[in-house]
Amino acid sequence: MINLAGILSALTNQKLAPLSVPLSRAVIDSRQADEGSLFIALPGEKVDGHVYVADAFQRGAKVALIDRPLAGDFNTLDLTTENFETEQTDFSLPLCLKVDNTLISLQKIAAYWRRQHKLRVIGITGSVGKTSTKELTAAILSKKYAVLKNPGNYNNEIGLPLSVLDLKPTHDCAVLEMGFYVPGEIQTLCDIAQPQVGVVTNIGTVHAERAGSQETIAKGKSELVQSLPPAPKGTAILNWDDPWVRWMAEKTHATVLSYGVHESANLHAKDIQTHGLEGVSCTLAFEGSQYTIHSPLLGAFSVYTILRAAAAALVEGLSWGEIQEGLSTSTVDLRMRHFNISNQITVIDDTYNASPASSTAALELLEGLEGRRVAILGDMLELGIYEEEGHRSVGERAAKAVDVLVLVGKRSKIIGDAALDKGFPPGNLHWFANSENAAKAIHEVIQPNDVVLVKGSNSMRMDKILSTLEVLT
Repeated sequence: MINLAGILSALTNQKLAPLSVPLSRAVIDSRQADEGSLFIALPGEKVDGHVYVADAFQRGAKVALIDRPLAGDFNTLDLTTENFETEQTDFSLPLCLKVDNTLISLQKIAAYWRRQHKLRVIGITGSVGKTSTKELTAAILSKKYAVLKNPGNYNNEIGLPLSVLDLKPTHDCAVLEMGFYVPGEIQTLCDIAQPQVGVVTNIGTVHAERAGSQETIAKGKSELVQSLPPAPKGTAILNWDDPWVRWMAEKTHATVLSYGVHESANLHAKDIQTHGLEGVSCTLAFEGSQYTIHSPLLGAFSVYTILRAAAAALVEGLSWGEIQEGLSTSTVDLRMRHFNISNQITVIDDTYNASPASSTAALELLEGLEGRRVAILGDMLELGIYEEEGHRSVGERAAKAVDVLVLVGKRSKIIGDAALDKGFPPGNLHWFANSENAAKAIHEVIQPNDVVLVKGSNSMRMDKILSTLEVLT
């Protein structure tokens, strides 16, 4: 982790080597502060981090970034006005550093810290599949290298710099997921992370409510490949099956490594076979050679995750033997999991989030499983102008894939209407206004030997239904 001298260098361009006060990690939640932490006081819509500076110090934080005056007596160095001399400044700890903007300062510090490390950085963006790609890529690369990855959903203008500040001299590479809401955001993340490799999964309608059209989303995501170093130092790994991603080949000066299921891609998959909840297998073809792959990932759609991870591993110098072993043995923290409950009921938990593409893929997995197939689907949010179209496409697919359809939320009625239009039996469709009501009634819907998919946007709280299912007897 960066020290106080490095923070001051990042924010003032002054070299203050004697101030080698070590800091353990950077946090934005005072409850996570411990001995030696750097606390960044970020103002929020509901909570202002400045209120919790004292709490962070009490828990062991040594330095805090602030951008407004605090109530109370704090040793504060005002970096917005002072040209200080090391010998004349009080650097006693704990110390507040007053800056113009704490978020921008966090990003500056992270960018500075990134420049202190000579390592490979792989940036990953796209509408669907970012996290699974990050996890699998990091897992495979970890077979050979010391890898840093951003945890959970630390993929935005706050989370990514916090992740970068976890860099250590021992790291060989970093695999960083990059989220997108508005144009310019990924460019900011790239300015911090400075990736040499950029992976783009696909371009869908996720976040269209804020970003606008698919074209706007594609342009925003393309900031990753535009930021890469020119060939041969930079490599853009692009989904050749997605026209919006294929278009990005024109927007980068890096080497393009394409992937997909069509033979026109540099790295392509064929002979795809799904094995239910046992995983998937396929053959990967690359430069005239073919390689058999077995993976515990679920569903045919997971082949794209396999392709992306294999492509990144190839760029980073792993052999095909290492890639095959990594794909078959890596235990990755994927969003989709499955478990069994009483009466031989199998539950597929895909509740982290939902989009038309990911929901359709989950339904395709469900369709291939034995038993009475039950889909519990919640609203898909932030689709903007694609809301009607997106929900209808899921309903039409559900009509063919499932035996029982349980819907949660007002938007999910569109799913139900589309399913009924395709001939889905009305008696097998159940609708609830919210997840609480669905959870109370779910025991009346589920039967022995059912296989149950639960999916919906995170804010729909589909996890409440899962909690009910987990204790169902």
